[in-house]
Amino acid sequence: MPRRNIAEKYAEMTPGWRKPLWTFFHWLIQTKDRNHRIRFMNYGYIDQELSSSPIQLTEEDAVERFCVNLYHQNVSDINLQGKEVLEVGCGRGGGADYISRYMKPKTYVGLDLNKKVIKACNRTFTNPGLSFVQGCADDLPFEDEKFDAVVNVESSRCYPDMMGFLTEVKRVLKPGGHLLFSDMRYTEDHMVLKSQFEEAGFELLVEKNILPNVVEALEVDDVRRKNWIRKRIKSKFLLKTSEEFSGTVGSRRYQLFKDGKMGYWHFVLQKSVD
Repeated sequence: MPRRNIAEKYAEMTPGWRKPLWTFFHWLIQTKDRNHRIRFMNYGYIDQELSSSPIQLTEEDAVERFCVNLYHQNVSDINLQGKEVLEVGCGRGGGADYISRYMKPKTYVGLDLNKKVIKACNRTFTNPGLSFVQGCADDLPFEDEKFDAVVNVESSRCYPDMMGFLTEVKRVLKPGGHLLFSDMRYTEDHMVLKSQFEEAGFELLVEKNILPNVVEALEVDDVRRKNWIRKRIKSKFLLKTSEEFSGTVGSRRYQLFKDGKMGYWHFVLQKSVD
C-alpha cells in the first residue's frame, strides 16, 4: 500500500494494522514533544452546556480545553470522589491528570501499552494517588474486583481482542462498578459494540451519540492542532500522517465523521452486583 494511502486509510484498517501505527504515532509525538506539553490525543468535545458554563480550568489546562471536555463528559454521570479508578489506554496522561485533580478519586491508575509514554507520565504527573503502569488491555495486571470504575476514552478501536478487554474490565471491577466508555465506530458497527457489552455481561445505563459534539470540537480546535503539527513536522509524509491521526479539517478521518460514516458514542455500563 502506498505511504499516502496508509495515512489516509488508517481509519479503515483492521486493529492488527492500527495498533502498530498508533504506537508509531505515540513515538512521533514523544520525539517532537519531549517536555510533555501535549497531554491529550483525543478529538475533543463541545456542547452548549459546557460552552455557556465552561469548566473552570487552570491556564495550562485550558490550552487543551476541548480534549478535557471529552474526559469530563465521559465520567460526569458517576461520582468518582473517593473511588478507586483505572483508565485503560491512558495515552499521554492528560485525562488521568485532569480526573485525579478535579474529580478527587482516592486512587487513579493509568495503564497504557507504551512503556516510554508511561515513564513520561510518571515523571510529569505527581498528583497524590495518581500512578501509571504499563500493560495490555486484554490482560490487565490487577487482582479481581479492585476498582470502582474503569475509564476508556478513544482507545478500544485499536484493540485486537475487544471481548478480551471487556472480560478483563468486568473481572477487575467491583460488583456494581462502572465502565465509562467513549469511542468511535463505523455506524454499521454500532450494534456490534452494544452486543459485545451485552455478551460480556454489562448492564447498559447510558448511551449517547456524541458525534456532533466531536465534529464541532475538531472544527473549533483545528487551527491549534494544525499549528502544532506544522511547526514541528517537515516531512510531507509524516505531516500527512499526523494530520490524519489528529482528525484535522480536510483529513479523511474528519470527513468520515462529517459524513456520518464514522460514529462516536458514549456509554455508561455497570457490572452486576450479583
